[in-house]
Amino acid sequence: MAGHANRGARGCGGGVYASAPHTECLEMLCKHEFEKGHFVRVESEQRALAVCMGFAFGGARTFTAAFGGRLSYLADNARAAASARLPIVMMAGNGTLGMRDSGWMQFHFEDSQEVFDATLLAFRLAEDARVQLPAMVCRDTSVFSHTLMQAAIPDQEAVDAFLPQLDLPRVAPGHTQVDRQQLAEAMARVPAVYREAQDEFERAFGRRPPAAVVPYRLEDAEIALVSMGPTGATAREAVDRAREAGIKAGSLRVCLFRPFPADELETLLAGKRLAVLDRDFSPGMGGVLWSEIRSCVSADLVQGYVIGGDVRPKHLMQIIDRTLGLERSGAPEFVEVP
Repeated sequence: MAGHANRGARGCGGGVYASAPHTECLEMLCKHEFEKGHFVRVESEQRALAVCMGFAFGGARTFTAAFGGRLSYLADNARAAASARLPIVMMAGNGTLGMRDSGWMQFHFEDSQEVFDATLLAFRLAEDARVQLPAMVCRDTSVFSHTLMQAAIPDQEAVDAFLPQLDLPRVAPGHTQVDRQQLAEAMARVPAVYREAQDEFERAFGRRPPAAVVPYRLEDAEIALVSMGPTGATAREAVDRAREAGIKAGSLRVCLFRPFPADELETLLAGKRLAVLDRDFSPGMGGVLWSEIRSCVSADLVQGYVIGGDVRPKHLMQIIDRTLGLERSGAPEFVEVP
């Protein structure tokens, strides 16, 4: 749909390397007929992103997908795309937090509807002249690859109205320090432009995408579960059960990971006990989200939990009880559910 919406300008295109769990998505994309543009089958993720860069330099709307460890194959090109300010959108699976310093925006969402909406939002945001940065729409493939979810798909006319035809100004890569400053300034403008895009998306499609952070029953909470992606739904159920048991619990889901919403997190979480739930792990440090939260939130206690497997509300209830009993934060704890 995003590709069709640019048919009056320079069309769309990209490189694709079909590997699980994106195989079906990319095969369908290659078979689709566009009025202007096409997708090129290549032999690696690095080449796929290189093809996207070529299309973007030519002014086309571009898309690809990559997953997990295969993201490392395109790391060099990812940094080059950010430095050149190319508004490429990539559907990305597990492993994206290892790319957090690449200069790409990162969006993490909970279900298929949010991921679909976020893809349209990502094009709108990436191509805005105030931003002009590549974007990753991140999904937890351990969940999305094993579930079917309904999603409302708008008609092409509505997408045409939401996504203006791309008129991409050229940004020539310059000195490294200049690139860094420009990237920092562009990232700093993302939150305000994202809020504008939320408003426009709601007017166009009748539903509002999630904010950069999504709080749940936090107002009087003494302890909060902090998470990203589908874990947020499990956390809300655990919060409801904790409330029924008389525990003042809340939760917060981080949807925008880059740029990191530090000010909003400090406002919402300051003074609370935090149990940060990570499915990503940085050896020698701990959970990735936990390390980011610790750097910007003046909470009463910030305890990290690296979770794995089929984590249910009952397991998060145990984490709530464990965190309430701590006198001080300790090393990250591992919670692996068979």
